[in-house]
Amino acid sequence: MRTLHSALLAIAVTVACVASVLAHSLGEVGQDLRAKETYFQPVDSEAPGFTLEDADHRVVSLASLHGKVVVLNFIYTNCPDVCPLHSERVAELQAMINQTPMKAMVEFVTITTDPKRDTGEVLRDYGKAHGLDPENWIFLTAASDQAEDSTRKIAEAYGLKFTESEQGMQMHGIVTHVIDQDGRLRARFHTLKFEPVNLVVFVNALTNRTQKPHGHPEPSLWEKLEGLFR
Repeated sequence: MRTLHSALLAIAVTVACVASVLAHSLGEVGQDLRAKETYFQPVDSEAPGFTLEDADHRVVSLASLHGKVVVLNFIYTNCPDVCPLHSERVAELQAMINQTPMKAMVEFVTITTDPKRDTGEVLRDYGKAHGLDPENWIFLTAASDQAEDSTRKIAEAYGLKFTESEQGMQMHGIVTHVIDQDGRLRARFHTLKFEPVNLVVFVNALTNRTQKPHGHPEPSLWEKLEGLFR
């Protein structure tokens, strides 16, 4: 049932994009989300920069992703509980976005907070195991000359603290960050309880970059999406 629901949401977003239903201004979408999405936090600040390596030791920085909307999350592969669920939620978001023209405009970035254990091979296997599409998703870790806690410090710069225990586990919250094409942090979606379609709609508003509000009343974005299921 969950798979069917995700598929229906993906179809709804695809149809809506093709029909220009989602071409609302960022301000309109933000206003709707503040009213409808409990776990949405609007932000407008420069996103903390980073320069790390992917599974093949290629250098990737936030600056190198300029021009794309970035959906960013932090996990570590040895996490036994919430990290796998967070990864699967990101994969769900990616599947929805990748069925629309947004695919070429959005990059999904996961940063490990345990670079000592999370080698290139581990990163590749983890992404494959959790259904993430490498075409527009990258898993980053610290380079060999960077400190072991460097990625945890990056997470802290984004307002998310990973506290390591003696057993090697890390206590942490769950946040999915959205960064715009100019490298500005525009939203945080907290926990795993947010509606995936709400994040997709917000990302779409960023990719459209339309700021002119509509001059006439019309059904809300969510009413149009919901109508596709009736």
